[in-house]
Amino acid sequence: MKYWLMKSEPDECSIDDVLAAPGRMTPWSGVRNYQARNFMRDEMRVGDGVLFYHSSCAEPGIAGLAEIASEPYPDKTQFDPKSDYYDPQSKKENPRWFNVDVRARKKTRLVSLQELKAHKPLANMRVLRPGNRLSITPVSEQEWKFITGKLL
Repeated sequence: MKYWLMKSEPDECSIDDVLAAPGRMTPWSGVRNYQARNFMRDEMRVGDGVLFYHSSCAEPGIAGLAEIASEPYPDKTQFDPKSDYYDPQSKKENPRWFNVDVRARKKTRLVSLQELKAHKPLANMRVLRPGNRLSITPVSEQEWKFITGKLL
């Protein structure tokens, strides 16, 4: 099992939105970064743990727990000319972008970015590294256990 931190802007898709969705599930679509895409396509497996992180908001931070709920599959938004995520270079016979379904497990108290930075066991967490802007980052088992056992 692996663990991930997945960022979403709460005005686009919040933990509350996913908890209210059918099956408490949503496709994690619209990712247009190759490294984040590769995490989804090549490394994520059903049942992996997810720290659901609210970003680009007044107080960014971990807002809930989720899990990977599907194998990767082509992101349909890449083929839709009306979508903000349309990619005219991507072809159905050779899709460029993939997504997975994410199932919300529960909403948690907000663990802010500042609070994460304050804990020495999280000092090497990828989301805390200067310049890291990836929407999906791996989380070590030790980081996962510290966050879920001590902070949430």
